[in-house]
Amino acid sequence: MEIAKELIRVAAHVCKADVAKFQKRHNKELLTPEEYNTPHPVPANSYGDTYGAHREFLEFDVDQHKDLIACCEENGIAYSTSVWDLTSAREMASLNPPLLKIPSATNQHYDLQGYLCENYGGEIHVSTGMSTGQEIVDLVNFYAERGRAKDLVVYSCTSGYPVAFEDICLFEIRTLMEKFGATVKGIGFSGHHLGIAADVAAMAVGRAMEADGKGRFTHIERHFTLDRTWKGTDHAASLEPDGLRRLCRDLRHVDAALAHKGQDILPVEQVQRDKLKWVESRHGAQIAS
Repeated sequence: MEIAKELIRVAAHVCKADVAKFQKRHNKELLTPEEYNTPHPVPANSYGDTYGAHREFLEFDVDQHKDLIACCEENGIAYSTSVWDLTSAREMASLNPPLLKIPSATNQHYDLQGYLCENYGGEIHVSTGMSTGQEIVDLVNFYAERGRAKDLVVYSCTSGYPVAFEDICLFEIRTLMEKFGATVKGIGFSGHHLGIAADVAAMAVGRAMEADGKGRFTHIERHFTLDRTWKGTDHAASLEPDGLRRLCRDLRHVDAALAHKGQDILPVEQVQRDKLKWVESRHGAQIAS
């Protein structure tokens, strides 16, 4: 819990992130008995004798999530969590955070998503990793049929830890915005790659599509850790504090730069034009010898 609270504080004050998102699993519901009772596939990464014991060791209960919400409020950052099963969706919806996330692994779990549509009033964010084009169409239609598409944010995502650059496929953002931008609240990008260059490019693709009237590009999500050498598979595909700080900084700077000129000569240019621009009426014709 202290590590989680430190992640919140660092994300809020050092990195200037907007949202701190956690995970919620009810492991005996999410895992089959065989998966729950089998040893962790990478014993060096395990916190228990079985995979189920490992996951239970890492899991926060509802009261601990309430504590995390309070910590987020104290530090001026929004709280959210991904929900991996129906029980977790019920528990986290009762806390009424501003957004809940459906991970790629469970974006075909319609009992879970149907419960949120009926019982949760905030934004519902869904990643599309490991999904076919038809599955994504069906997903968006599911929310539209329930009158919740304008609360839906759909993320372009490649599921891998880490993902090679050639597998990030940033033009999927363009595809999602062309197909669904007019239907959903927003399109986002969830990255599991190394570095921060691809995220800046994702912002540029999304904003270019916005400029063409193809909906809104609203969120970029990255995994975050205090130390990439810690035990566990996710840390290697996560950003450490300085990486996340640089990412948030660069995204805000690039976002400010992605704009059309409001006038032919900007005020910053006018100063230089007055000093530097050759103007015939002032300089006259120059004759080369």
